[in-house]
Amino acid sequence: MKPLSTTFQQPIKQLTAAQATQLSKLEKRLRRHVGQAIAEYNMIEDGDKIMVCLSGGKDSYAMLSILMILQSLAPIKFDLVAVNLDQKQPGFPEHILPEYLESLGVEYQVVEEDTYSIVTDKIPEGKTTCSLCSRLRRAILYRTAKEIGATKVALGHHRDDMIETMMLNMFHGGKIKSMPAKLVSDNGEHVVIRPLAFCKEEELIQYAALKNFPIIPCNLCGSQPNLERQNIKKMLSDWNINHPGRIESMFTAMKNIVPSHMCDGELFDFKSISKDSGVINGGDIAFDREDVTLQAPEVIPVDNIIASESSINTIDIVEVK
Repeated sequence: MKPLSTTFQQPIKQLTAAQATQLSKLEKRLRRHVGQAIAEYNMIEDGDKIMVCLSGGKDSYAMLSILMILQSLAPIKFDLVAVNLDQKQPGFPEHILPEYLESLGVEYQVVEEDTYSIVTDKIPEGKTTCSLCSRLRRAILYRTAKEIGATKVALGHHRDDMIETMMLNMFHGGKIKSMPAKLVSDNGEHVVIRPLAFCKEEELIQYAALKNFPIIPCNLCGSQPNLERQNIKKMLSDWNINHPGRIESMFTAMKNIVPSHMCDGELFDFKSISKDSGVINGGDIAFDREDVTLQAPEVIPVDNIIASESSINTIDIVEVK
């Protein structure tokens, strides 16, 4: 574990009065979204030690920032440990993250593993590296979580990541499956949480710019052209411009699944249905014309969450960002 100091000299960004007001409102909104996710999925519990996976990108910086604010306000005690995986990509600025984390006074650890050489050796040039890179990262981070005694692993995926993953699985995997807000890791040893599950990417972009986070671009995966996720991202962006409210409706739908009106016999016992079963979830209204009113999911003020210890007993995180 690296010792803490105060050596980092991040250039100070002077905000105008309007920008300062914008930052304050934006930070409160993100706190509210994160607080809602924590409460709804019981992500953080008293005594937790949360390993915050920090990549050097906008999302993980924002996650750490908001969790530190909530840590100072919550009626329960939990610890944060920021962990970065240095994958030994050529030109990676090794000093930036340690100096930044030291300036925050947060406990941190940098894990050095040359996964870059493994990925570039195993994956032919021109092919996407994401799958192998992700598996290697997960294994190393899960091992690190065990070594430091973390009870939760926090990943920086946001609402838009979750929607994109669902669309990718539908189009290319034949499954309606996304990133859950909370789950058990694939090795069965850790609880993974995504505190940014209710946060919009556009707000995280604004927040990162106003906070002047020292962003470190990923030269391994971020520079790959024609990734299917990028295609999905563009499609959703176009929808958001041309059909305001559609993205919000899609995310709300992910929280309102009706198994009886899908086709998965493992989730619903279709075989036993008879005329004596009664009307199930409104019956067959698939072809009815409905007046649809789009509305955002109910938002729980973070102040209400933090005010009651029984309301915020847990915080969990999982996935690598």
